[in-house]
Amino acid sequence: MDQRQALIAFGALSQETRLHIVRMLVVSGPDGMAAGAIAEKAEVSPSNISFHLKELERSGLIAQQRESRSIIYTANYEALGGLVRFLMEDCCCGHPEICAPAAEVAACCTPKMKEKLQ
Repeated sequence: MDQRQALIAFGALSQETRLHIVRMLVVSGPDGMAAGAIAEKAEVSPSNISFHLKELERSGLIAQQRESRSIIYTANYEALGGLVRFLMEDCCCGHPEICAPAAEVAACCTPKMKEKLQ
């Protein structure tokens, strides 16, 4: 992830509803959630949730896929891990062992790990 991508991601996450949505989708795992369920759980109107989902998708932090008549949204674990890795890149003044636990968690958000989750 480069600085421009990180800024777009942080911009998307800097709004309370969008941060809540991403956290819900991370918890829901690879099965994701339908847009209506997200709106209900976030207590946001369908038109409002659509706006937030579009912004998160534009940032690359979530993805959508059509299943029958529903649109299912999932967290983009690779992008979220990339964001964490971006923050940790130059960690701890030359002492990366301090950040090792967080870096290991971010490394789990790779395509291989995503395959294991599915």
